[in-house]
Amino acid sequence: MTQVRIVTDSTSDIPEEIRRELGIEMVPLQVLFGTEAFLDSITLKSEAFYDKLVEFSGLPTTSQPSPAEFMVVYERLLDETPDAPILSIHLSSQFSGTYQSALLASTMLEREADIAVFDSRSASCGIGMLVIRAAQMAREGSSKDEILAEIERMRSETELYFLVDTLEYLQKGGRIGKASALIGSILNIKPILTIDPTGVITPVDKVRGSKKAIQRIVDMLREKFPPEQPVAVHFAWTHQRGSALDLQEAITSSFNVQSTSITTLGPVVGAHVGPGTVAVFMHRK
Repeated sequence: MTQVRIVTDSTSDIPEEIRRELGIEMVPLQVLFGTEAFLDSITLKSEAFYDKLVEFSGLPTTSQPSPAEFMVVYERLLDETPDAPILSIHLSSQFSGTYQSALLASTMLEREADIAVFDSRSASCGIGMLVIRAAQMAREGSSKDEILAEIERMRSETELYFLVDTLEYLQKGGRIGKASALIGSILNIKPILTIDPTGVITPVDKVRGSKKAIQRIVDMLREKFPPEQPVAVHFAWTHQRGSALDLQEAITSSFNVQSTSITTLGPVVGAHVGPGTVAVFMHRK
């Protein structure tokens, strides 16, 4: 059986060394500061992005890859391993046209190809954990259908919550209303957000202050995961570590954490949520 090839996009926020080790192909989105364009995680790394974000007078925008960019990757993989199935795992279709670009590219090839395009319905390590698991299973010789079944299970069982330092970025991107952003800023109200099963950002609760928000997240996760349940936890945060470290401590001391990972939110995701964002993704081990 020919090993399944794994493709993702840059919003999965998988470090380059892990992509290289597991043979994961990555198609970058673009980040634009005015007319200045960068390739996410290639010509603009996370640390440089957040430095630039502070200096920039406006808000950056982002742009999805074209179908042609995905076709180049698919064609190269088919040249290397003509009989290999390809599994392409991407940012929520509710956030971006990246998934649609990949899907369209898979239908435009002029040769026979076994390509499945998977909507993660998530972002950052919510995608990355699926991609890494898929790549590990591919190396172990699992079939495309076996991998799809596993990442579908992980997607359905994952609970995720995130906090933002400011609602300005989500408001400018059309994710929340202007009035909500203004009230949140004035009253120090911290909305607890999630990504619902369809891949849409949804408010779950709102409390005043980061400490109460972190405790509320722990309480909500306890409703899903008993203390004895072995779990895997993935944290994603920006370059600002304040509440991120508090959340990490609260989670690891409250659950039977069997494995954990920490991801820095990359430029594209950071452009939409802003500095100071922290997220937790949890699923059973």
